[in-house]
Amino acid sequence: MSKGYRSVTTRVEAGSRGSVQEWPMDKIGLLALVGGSEWTEGCTFDAALLKASGGKDVVVLPTAAAYQHPERVVLRAAEWFEPLGAQVEGLMVLDRTSANDPGMAAVIRGARFVYIAGGSPLHLKSVLKGSATFEAMREAWTEGAVVAGSAAGAMVLTDPMVDPRGGALTVGLGLVDQLAVVPQFGDGVEDAHGQKLVRTVALAPTGLPVVGIPERTALLRDGDGRWRFEGAAPPVVFLDGERTEGLTVLGR
Repeated sequence: MSKGYRSVTTRVEAGSRGSVQEWPMDKIGLLALVGGSEWTEGCTFDAALLKASGGKDVVVLPTAAAYQHPERVVLRAAEWFEPLGAQVEGLMVLDRTSANDPGMAAVIRGARFVYIAGGSPLHLKSVLKGSATFEAMREAWTEGAVVAGSAAGAMVLTDPMVDPRGGALTVGLGLVDQLAVVPQFGDGVEDAHGQKLVRTVALAPTGLPVVGIPERTALLRDGDGRWRFEGAAPPVVFLDGERTEGLTVLGR
């Protein structure tokens, strides 16, 4: 990776303070960036995520679907996780007021598995960025909780993130940095990859990996900083305008 970009490992922005903290690698939890179609047949990695959490509860944030029947998102998650032996709690963080509610933040802070559903990435970012709920999620993750985000949820957790309106790069939430992801990779209906992905890759700074993640595929970052994947198809990594083989360029 080029000078000026560090591996996506321990760098975590410390909220509104603007400082950077380095977290012990043996404490950070498993992170899953899912390409979309969460909680459907083929998402075999969810059982492993649940096991890694060490619990039987999943806190689902339907924030990105705030205007698309978020209660249905929670119900779908509950139906999916029930056969896996898990109980889903839907946390209705749908706007800035609820995102800054101390009670909502406390639920996230105590969670062992947080799953951010898909929907509108711009609404999701506007609700969570700098909020008490997101800071609680960051704290839970740095102390070992599993965090998963699908589609919009995957996009916003990185910094930079891909702007869904055209593929340019913009500021994300920054749970991990020096990485951008494009979900629904290879799906011509959900994403006009022929133009948007080309634009994203072209605009990416030197040394910044752009990862296309297919639906029902999870790009996984273990607590030690290593990247791997599980699911329907391998993610595709672009670096400095070129398609690369494997995930080794993501570093540790």
